[in-house]
Amino acid sequence: MSETTSHGNETPAARSDAPARAPLVLASLILVAAVANLNLAVANVALPDIGKAFDSSQTTLNLIAVGYSLGLAASVLYLGAVGDRYGRKLLLLLGVTLSVPACLIAAWAPSDEVLVAARILGGLSAGMAYPTTLALITALWSGPARTKSIALWSAIGGGISALGPMLSGLLLEHFWWGSVFLLTLPLAVVAFVMALRFVPAHVNEATDPVDNLGGILSVLMVGGLILAINFAPVPNKGALVLGLGAVALAAGLGFFIRQRRARNPLYDLDVAARRIFWVAAAAGIIVFGSLMGAMFIGQQFLQNVLGYSTLDAGLAILPAAFCMVLVAPRSAKIVEARGSRFTLLVGYVFCLLGFLTMLLLWKEDISYWKVGLGYAFVGIGVGFAGTPASHSLTGSVPVSRAGMASGTADLQRDLGGAIMQSIFGALLTAA
Repeated sequence: MSETTSHGNETPAARSDAPARAPLVLASLILVAAVANLNLAVANVALPDIGKAFDSSQTTLNLIAVGYSLGLAASVLYLGAVGDRYGRKLLLLLGVTLSVPACLIAAWAPSDEVLVAARILGGLSAGMAYPTTLALITALWSGPARTKSIALWSAIGGGISALGPMLSGLLLEHFWWGSVFLLTLPLAVVAFVMALRFVPAHVNEATDPVDNLGGILSVLMVGGLILAINFAPVPNKGALVLGLGAVALAAGLGFFIRQRRARNPLYDLDVAARRIFWVAAAAGIIVFGSLMGAMFIGQQFLQNVLGYSTLDAGLAILPAAFCMVLVAPRSAKIVEARGSRFTLLVGYVFCLLGFLTMLLLWKEDISYWKVGLGYAFVGIGVGFAGTPASHSLTGSVPVSRAGMASGTADLQRDLGGAIMQSIFGALLTAA
């Protein structure tokens, strides 16, 4: 994977290595990303309690689990272009603000239908804020400083996501199920204040109008695909899966035709066809799908087989979070010294070691070190591979189209998680 960066319409001032007060700017962006990552991870641990409270069907619980990812994944491509055109900082602040009512509605939802709607709303708020953080890093940093910033953004974001089950389990030990959705509120307030004060506005943004038709088609395409993948392993949902797949396919064909004909395409297919772009996108799906898949299968194994409490099962994931944060700075150095391809392959090796550990060592009545070892290997793998995947995506587009790359980087997490969780869910059902 070669490293070729196109800077588009950057001004000389924009090509400096880092913005003024760079540590505070980066901390602000990582905190905003943390709000989205935590909200993504908190619901799964509470699903049994939610099901008891509302007497929910399995289908409804699946929608609660996937609602946040659905809102996030379906909106990122469209909202990434909106941010590029109308202001990335504005979109980021709107996203953080919208996350507050979404969390409050979810916490005190009077029915499971309202809870599903609140989760989708929370995903839309993350669709505004989360990809915008990476777009701003791309616009504000360059060279090795950008690589290091992306490494910290990727690893700390993944680490915080891994902490979600532990923090949720801690709250569920003492409070009602809705408390898990209040977890991010203090963080959202701090993130909003810091972003408002420290993040620069209007850096190398696009001037072309947004392709709204393409945006609507992208929402239907991705939303239909995510739902179809998530419902694929659910018994007696074959007709629903086929219908959703048909919607995704029709919207996908319409999206492709529209992007070829539009004067200002939402998604530049010529850029997406470059090997550095599509290989990085596929790599991200594999890497982040591995992390989400490990969390999905691990929680069920720890609680249902080993008999861990929700808190203990959450604590068991800590080696993955610790290793991701520990490896991130080293990953950035290897990318600069050896390139993205080598660093990505190193990450793949550790992810493979993690799953081999789970396959060969995870049995009934095992000691914790075997559990922690599997999580540690996956954490190291994601720590190494997450940086080159995101770095290659953002480095292959003009800065004025950073929303396209950041939207793809965010989408690969949700697609990867949906695909891996569906595969593991089908295997569990079959076995």
